[in-house]
Amino acid sequence: MNIDVLNLHLFEDTQTTDSSHLSAEMKTFYDTALIRLAKPKLVHDQFGKKQGIPKNRGKKIEWRTFTSLPKALTPIVEGVTPDGSKIDASAVTATVAQYGDYIPYSDLLSMTTIDPIVSEYAYALAAQAGLTKDTLTRNELLTGTNVLYADKVGPDGTVTPVKSRAELDGTAMLSVKTLLKAAAILKAQNAPTINGSYVAIIHPYAKNDLIAQAGTNWIDVAKYGDHVKQIMDGEVGKIGNIRLVETSEAKIYAKNQDSCPNSIFCTLVLGAGAYGTVDIEGGGLEMIVKQLGAGDDPLNQRATIGWKTTHVAKILVQQYLLRIESCSSEFADVPEN
Repeated sequence: MNIDVLNLHLFEDTQTTDSSHLSAEMKTFYDTALIRLAKPKLVHDQFGKKQGIPKNRGKKIEWRTFTSLPKALTPIVEGVTPDGSKIDASAVTATVAQYGDYIPYSDLLSMTTIDPIVSEYAYALAAQAGLTKDTLTRNELLTGTNVLYADKVGPDGTVTPVKSRAELDGTAMLSVKTLLKAAAILKAQNAPTINGSYVAIIHPYAKNDLIAQAGTNWIDVAKYGDHVKQIMDGEVGKIGNIRLVETSEAKIYAKNQDSCPNSIFCTLVLGAGAYGTVDIEGGGLEMIVKQLGAGDDPLNQRATIGWKTTHVAKILVQQYLLRIESCSSEFADVPEN
């Protein structure tokens, strides 16, 4: 957690050298109200194919995908025109929606508060806006149809393959073997790489399980060397041809006594072009401040600060995206996010 430090001595009598003369109420207020929680790494949006809809051109966008042609292995007969091939096209469509929120505050608050309250509100709203867009994209990626489940490992080392979420337990932790298997599946399906590698979006708890048994397979981002020119936002290291991007917003499903007795951590492994994100040109993130007296406010008592944006995310090629579901023996009961 990052904390913005506030010098409480600014509000004391200038002759004192500690905060002992502040009232208990004042100390409680400043010890809690001025702590800013660190924002999570918002990474889900950064790998999508970004597209804008021109202004006044509607809310819907359509991508076209084309099937691959079969190999032409039959020799052409001299002087005879071959039949040729037909290529099938399918459409992937998405409709943008608008999102936003605001905080109202009174003239009395703005006159009596010691802190720059509007800037604090703006900070909180900006964090909310980023988290909203990141979660919308993440939730779309979770609808992918390709899923791997971590293997269960018995006390004697016996490995038992898992074929459904209901079979997962605390021994089914994310492993190097499962991660490399996911990359092999993407490669076999000709998924293009992102800057030469596949990307895994991973929760810190799942990463903890992974690197605990990764050994020399794990290369920390600090040890990449000069051959890696661009570090991705949230990147922490790599295993094989997979670069790991860490965020506390990677999906967690809460444990369920009727299905899985442990929390489930989702690791998204993807290649380039797996999904797209869209907004309307001119409809990007906008911070809006309404001063006292705006609207129906005859006594200048109310002001607001808020944000709005347009956004949608859509999976474009299912074969370029895979989800690994795993549990953890150390973090068995974690709230859903």
